[in-house]
Amino acid sequence: MIFKYCAECGTKLEEIRCGDDDCKICPACKKIYGSSPVPVIGALVVNEFHEILLLKQDYISTKKWTIVTGYMTDGENAEESVVREVKEETGQNVLKCRYVSSYYYEPKQLIMLGFIVSVRKSAFTKSAEVNALKWYRLEEVDAVIARENNYSGILFDNCRTMLEKGEW
Repeated sequence: MIFKYCAECGTKLEEIRCGDDDCKICPACKKIYGSSPVPVIGALVVNEFHEILLLKQDYISTKKWTIVTGYMTDGENAEESVVREVKEETGQNVLKCRYVSSYYYEPKQLIMLGFIVSVRKSAFTKSAEVNALKWYRLEEVDAVIARENNYSGILFDNCRTMLEKGEW
């Protein structure tokens, strides 16, 4: 998150150097602001039949499908956020969770934390932000997954080798 004004007193911030980092400071109350990307989880959901669960979220893309994503909430660690988001958006219960990779999404100052998760295939219960849910075979995903301005394709690519080798 990039601050332009002090969250404490509302004064316009000035740019300064803090050691090796660029920061901002409030000239009135001396509060220092560093660059603070917002943490977001992404989860590639895989069931016991090696199918991959993708979401249709029209506010993200009307043509492509995405992975489960969501903002971390105060007091949660990344794995707890994954479990919560998968349950909220799909109704699936996470059995196993592994960190895969991270990605900085500059346009929105997000740090995307990518995971692969295992679930036992069960009935969907989607949230209001999800238009549709669908299981895909591994070889079908490339044709439908969102890649432009989206972390879904990056995480899928990072997981593909372990899925193809049966390492997950």
